[in-house]
Amino acid sequence: MAEPKQNPDKGFLEFVHDFYTSMKDNEIKLVYEGKVTHQITKAFIALAEAQMEKDEEATKVQRVVFHVMVECLQNISRHADEYEPGEALYSGKGVFMVSNTKEAYCITTGNAIYTKKIPELEATLKEINGLGVDKLKELYMKQMREGSLSEKGGAGLGFIDIRRKTGQQLDYHFLPISDKISFFLLTTLIPRSL
Repeated sequence: MAEPKQNPDKGFLEFVHDFYTSMKDNEIKLVYEGKVTHQITKAFIALAEAQMEKDEEATKVQRVVFHVMVECLQNISRHADEYEPGEALYSGKGVFMVSNTKEAYCITTGNAIYTKKIPELEATLKEINGLGVDKLKELYMKQMREGSLSEKGGAGLGFIDIRRKTGQQLDYHFLPISDKISFFLLTTLIPRSL
């Protein structure tokens, strides 16, 4: 009796199944990898809006989720650096994920950055995480008035605004890719009890 012919794509099919199962287990509703454009942002907002309306999510929570999504996507589109040919895999791209549980929405973004940028970025994030509501408002107003803009725009306002609107700490990690490049991951929780 002849053995059944093996599907040459079986490894990929198993990967797809495992990825799907992992997404379901972690309640991931949306995943994207690539360049972020205005059209991509609009499409994600529309998808999230449809899902939250179906789930009858509170209007205030919807507004905060949309706001955080836009801030996170803008962070990728503005700050995902371009790299040399050997590192082109990461040039101008990022990853964006939305998941939710009964308690909260979770938005995770990631993009490659030059490792030399980490100390300044980490100092900014630590400062923002260490401030209370009133001090966050003061910092936000100060940055609006006199904040020094980077060459790509922004003065940390997006991070400050996310922290203010969610009331949650910014969870971040830097994973080394090479001597020059690291992968910056930012996770934001939006409580469904806002």
